[in-house]
Amino acid sequence: MKPDDDRSGRDDPEHRDDIARRDHRNADPAPTPAPPPPNGILWSIAGDVRALLMLPSALALQVAHPAIGAGVDEYSVFRTDPWGRGERSLRSVLLWVYGGDEAAAEGRRLRTLHRSIQGTDTRGRRYHALMPAPYAWVHATGFPVYRHAQRYLGRPFTEAQERQLYAEWLQVGRILGIHDRDMPQTPEEFWPYYRKVLADELELTAVVRELTGTDAPVPPPDRGPRPVRPLLRALWPLLLPPLARFRRFLTIGLMPPDARQALGLPWTPRQERALRRFGLVVRTLVPLLPERLRYLPLARRARARHRAARC
Repeated sequence: MKPDDDRSGRDDPEHRDDIARRDHRNADPAPTPAPPPPNGILWSIAGDVRALLMLPSALALQVAHPAIGAGVDEYSVFRTDPWGRGERSLRSVLLWVYGGDEAAAEGRRLRTLHRSIQGTDTRGRRYHALMPAPYAWVHATGFPVYRHAQRYLGRPFTEAQERQLYAEWLQVGRILGIHDRDMPQTPEEFWPYYRKVLADELELTAVVRELTGTDAPVPPPDRGPRPVRPLLRALWPLLLPPLARFRRFLTIGLMPPDARQALGLPWTPRQERALRRFGLVVRTLVPLLPERLRYLPLARRARARHRAARC
């Protein structure tokens, strides 16, 4: 759910070094943060295939922040290599939860890669990807999106589960190098912070328009079995329009309503009914799948290792 780590090399060494020095000075003298606990909320939902349906909403909410939108617009390869970009981002997210000792290393890798992302946003303000406010917002978006999407794709969280989810999400933030002082520490503190960002910062950036549009050119997937790729390329002009409409439908529909309203994204009662019908099918069928189909490979392997270690 972080901005892509493939980008051009435009850099301001003096500013980058200043950020690095501040990182060093502000580093908490704490032990390496551990990932969320096995069998916690995130252990159950982050690697579930339904998480793939939630990620576009979280990404759109991230890049609605002017600094993040500008960074992704200028540095990301999401236009030229969307499938590779998505695969790398998904692997990173899964490592935060299921990576064990690799989780903290992945967090350090991301911070290092983001040190060269800087520029000027749409409001004329200088930004750097590791500035505390935008860096924390990128991570913060996961909590409201998980909470909202779960109401359609699974069972709504109880108050206790929601509180546990937030505590685990804070733990993931520590893996990513987000200081506790830069993130609300309880759900009660989160919502005023969230509403303030919606009101004061978010806008319909160029990247949000692309992610919620249906006419952006998207190359065919270059992953998957070799025999299938030529067929996909041949059929892609026919497959892309309905896929783009479905992506827009899920991106806007699984975004929290107050975020949709802040960005001026349209959502009709008819679309809401369609999303509820789609959610009913998903939350009925997915729990019936065997684990090898329900969980993404990295998550499935971690869960299997954990079960084996307990035996």
